[in-house]
Amino acid sequence: MKPKKILLVAAMLIPTAVYAGPYANDLGKCLVDSTTKTDRESLVRWMFASASTHPAVSAIAKVSPEDLDKANAAAGTLFMKLMTESCRAQAKAAIQYEGPATVEMGFQILGQVAGREIFSSPEVIKSLSGLEKYMDKKKLEELKN
Repeated sequence: MKPKKILLVAAMLIPTAVYAGPYANDLGKCLVDSTTKTDRESLVRWMFASASTHPAVSAIAKVSPEDLDKANAAAGTLFMKLMTESCRAQAKAAIQYEGPATVEMGFQILGQVAGREIFSSPEVIKSLSGLEKYMDKKKLEELKN
């Protein structure tokens, strides 16, 4: 994978705060506004399928090569539609005035929105709450004193 593609993938998968200038913010807003819930679900599937190849989770998150390819195709199609049609003007301005890295920042914003959607699902919230039974609430309360 080319270094620029690796950076784009990393930017979409890592939900960290990054300074984004006004053009990157405009691009991010357009990307979010131009996607449907189905588009963001497709993006989440791609993020999950890609992350499933990491050695730390590959044994428990089985994604077939065919499903990974489908997720790549759907995300690639969405990326091209957003960059060359829906948000073309914002992408051009962002690249022109703030540099190519602004594309990564814009998609990071979209990735964060998609990630929030997956973690706000009632099924995921229920699954995450399973952590509580392994926590010592008394010890945590002691941290307040």
